[in-house]
Amino acid sequence: MTPFDRDHVRRAFGRAAARYAEHAVLQHEVEDRLLERLDFVPDPPLRVLDLGCGPGRASGLIRKRWRKAEVIAMDLALPMLREARRQGSWLRPLPRICADAAQLPLADASVDLLFSSLCIQWIDDLPALFDEFRRVLRPRGFLALSTFGPVTLHELRTAWAEVDRAPHVSHFADIQRVGDALLAAGFRDPVLDAEDFTLTYADAPALMRDLKAIGATNAEQARPRGLTGRKRLEAVARAYEPFRQPDGRLPATYEVIYAHAWGPEPGQPRRSKGMDIATFPVDQLRIRKRGG
Repeated sequence: MTPFDRDHVRRAFGRAAARYAEHAVLQHEVEDRLLERLDFVPDPPLRVLDLGCGPGRASGLIRKRWRKAEVIAMDLALPMLREARRQGSWLRPLPRICADAAQLPLADASVDLLFSSLCIQWIDDLPALFDEFRRVLRPRGFLALSTFGPVTLHELRTAWAEVDRAPHVSHFADIQRVGDALLAAGFRDPVLDAEDFTLTYADAPALMRDLKAIGATNAEQARPRGLTGRKRLEAVARAYEPFRQPDGRLPATYEVIYAHAWGPEPGQPRRSKGMDIATFPVDQLRIRKRGG
């Protein structure tokens, strides 16, 4: 995957935090569909991690589903966590952690369920990320995630390609790469599928304003820096026109990949920095004493 600028991601979503919820129509729909996959969880979890929680909508819904569970809201952008505070109360505040998904500040095997909706597309090293997911997820724990696929915003990418050769729309991993990374990390019985959503707009500037409002701007390291001139934006708008639909609206396609899987059994090796590492609970280790 193309390297992403994590500082840019943090700043963009931080700026969008206050008004994110009113613009995140697609994000809420995807979140709801991913929440349905929690029906596969056989027993109520004791601890849930909502990774990339944003303003905490899913955290609040999971707390209502499992009232005895400790639900931890985690996000890279501190302003998002300030918004997520509203999902808690004075008597029962929502635990919130500001951290990078690639370096989770949690103990090994400390989470029963890891939920992450439309977050991991901003992380380019999926094998390392899923290895970290496995580290914090207990054996036989449940992982549910959604992410954007490479078809996302292909219309806008094509329009920009008519104007210049610089990357203006982020590239995301495809479903095969996501599945391969889950298997490499040792997750059991992964189930993946994808679907396309189409949002429509009056014009291209309306789409770009919407993307900025939710923080979903171009985060590639190789992106152009500085302000984009009015003439180039007008050129992009003209290049987008061939996509206009019979109803007069411009489409914006989003490919969404869903995945769920279970944490591996104790002792199953996981890949870490090129080595196989096997872990076992202490009570399952046999100790053989040497005779004196």
